[in-house]
Amino acid sequence: MKIAAAPGSLRANVVAFLSELYEGDTQRGRRFRYGLLAFDIATVVFIIGTSFIQRNLVIEALDFVIGFAVLADFLSRMIISQHRMRDLAHPTTWADIIAIASFLAPLSSEGAGFLRILRTVRLLKAYHLLARLREDLPVFRRNEEVIIAIVHLVVFIFVMTGIVYESQHYRNPGIANYVDALYFTVTTLTTTGFGDITLSGTPGRLISVVVMIAGVTLFLRLAQVLFRPTKVRFDCPQCGLQRHDPDAVHCKACGIILNIPDEGI
Repeated sequence: MKIAAAPGSLRANVVAFLSELYEGDTQRGRRFRYGLLAFDIATVVFIIGTSFIQRNLVIEALDFVIGFAVLADFLSRMIISQHRMRDLAHPTTWADIIAIASFLAPLSSEGAGFLRILRTVRLLKAYHLLARLREDLPVFRRNEEVIIAIVHLVVFIFVMTGIVYESQHYRNPGIANYVDALYFTVTTLTTTGFGDITLSGTPGRLISVVVMIAGVTLFLRLAQVLFRPTKVRFDCPQCGLQRHDPDAVHCKACGIILNIPDEGI
């Protein structure tokens, strides 16, 4: 006679399964995390695309589907978390909560769903995904810092575009859709400042200041990564120095032999 599994065993199996998907080094876990990253990107594309379409039942239904998917992902992360209170205090967790609320109650804060892209940064910064990207994609391995710098810049542009749109499209005739908000964000960030679209009032001026200061900082960071001498990432086994010349034999900091692997000739 087959004995049913105890509730405790069922919970342990669920936790083990979710841990494999989110943190495991199995093929299934890696595919899942890549799929999650693709879902994040598709969600951002959906938000941008539907901003030009009049709200209808199909879009509302897709909002709820995405909202429940994000909610399931959020709850799964909380189930396997070893430090739930610390994770709940993290800004990316609050970005998830805002995204869930905006998708499940789209009329209240449609633009807040744009903050969903913050999760992409968290995924790219996660150890397992970075390790898998380095192993699977030589292009990523050679240009990791450039790619991460570009991602941070794009995320900032998207987030500020969402904030500009949500705070201005009801009161500012110059911000009719996301393209207008994106146009203002980019022209302000690059200090081009054509002046055809401006944000009025103290909140609008503060948003402009944030875009200019933070945007220029991110641009400078990207330029620094692009134009500094090429280095390879390899952890020195003795002192931990990570960046070395491509043909380095010894660590510049401690002198130990490095044995940096290469991809052949």
